[in-house]
Amino acid sequence: MSLSAQLDSRHPHQQEKADLRRRLLKARQAIPESLWRQKSDRICAHLQTWPGFQSARCILAYWSFRNEPDLGSLMDSRRLWGLPRCDGKRLAWHQWQGSRFLQAGRFGITEPVAHAPTIDPESVDLILVPAVACDVTGYRLGYGGGYYDRMLSQPQWRHKPTVAIVFEYARLPKVPKDAWDRSMQGICTEAGLYLRER
Repeated sequence: MSLSAQLDSRHPHQQEKADLRRRLLKARQAIPESLWRQKSDRICAHLQTWPGFQSARCILAYWSFRNEPDLGSLMDSRRLWGLPRCDGKRLAWHQWQGSRFLQAGRFGITEPVAHAPTIDPESVDLILVPAVACDVTGYRLGYGGGYYDRMLSQPQWRHKPTVAIVFEYARLPKVPKDAWDRSMQGICTEAGLYLRER
């Protein structure tokens, strides 16, 4: 039996996750730019009216990649914003200081330059998490690297408010999940912000 077959037999969800991820990413890539912009703007508007966002002074987010919802219009100087850099198997968080301090990193994802100031987990009030999909109970389908699951299982991150950012077509009744998957406290799509009872 090949290694991939052994892995699939140990983790039956892996093939299901990979197939679902491929279909959803293809659908996201097919969204016309004008509609992508409109949907992204609606997501930002829902977040801006949420008291949890309004009271947050330090927010971790992401820079849009491969047609992810664009949160760029939220990033202002009134708050401290953090963007991730891939550092081995973990995410290192650096302050966003404007587009000129960004560069193409691992996997072609835009990330802060290495010398940008880092962000202390203690100061973080909210994490806006990228996802391929999310289900109504808050479980997300990520990109398969496990970066966010590893991070959110660590004590300093475990109780931080997390909101998955996806387009409405990718808010599903259920996504396949494994024991290490972490549930988000909310999901924001162009249709609205959905918060779970804590």
